[in-house]
Amino acid sequence: MRKLIVGAFTTLDGVVQAPGGPDEDRDGGFQHGGWLVPYFDETFGRLMAEWTKRAGAFVLGRKTYEMFAASWPNATDPADEAAAALNGRPKYVASRTLTELRWHDSHLLGDDVAGEVARLKANDGGELQVHGSFDLLQTLLRHDLVDALRIWQFPVVLGTGKRLFGDGTLPLAFRRVETQQTAPGAVLHVYERAGRLRYGEVEVGQETRHFEAPQPPGARR
Repeated sequence: MRKLIVGAFTTLDGVVQAPGGPDEDRDGGFQHGGWLVPYFDETFGRLMAEWTKRAGAFVLGRKTYEMFAASWPNATDPADEAAAALNGRPKYVASRTLTELRWHDSHLLGDDVAGEVARLKANDGGELQVHGSFDLLQTLLRHDLVDALRIWQFPVVLGTGKRLFGDGTLPLAFRRVETQQTAPGAVLHVYERAGRLRYGEVEVGQETRHFEAPQPPGARR
């Protein structure tokens, strides 16, 4: 069984919308596209390339797929390992509107996206990686299919835009397994799933108590 890994770029207030350019995603009249770009440096690029080449396959939403398909096939340098991974490995696409996929080794997921992703996870192989794909990510979180989060957090606050964790996300516990920082101020946090959410109660002069939350429907133990 292989793991599903989500890579995300977020602001301090959790916005993930349009990090890479002004016209990447203007849904809701979003005016802050490209907020990540001033913080891009060699360390950031190197880590992203290292992660991408770990993928056995990619799971993408329609918008992210179309954006990637319009640019990555143009990256033909054999030394570019990230491009080689994206261009050469399977891509599974969640879409209600696409009927034909022309990028090499691309496959449409059916109507039961969560079920199909669960079946992909049950196979052997390298990581299943999700990049961008906000709507797809919400589906994966609601069905507790995410095994790890690689979150790049940037020192900006936008106050508006799509948030990483939307409505319907299950209460889940994660544990931090890695943290790195770049010179411009971006901070990487890597989290892995860690079972049920736990609560506690503190009272002055008494022992702290801990207890587990009830298991939400669809969540793993």
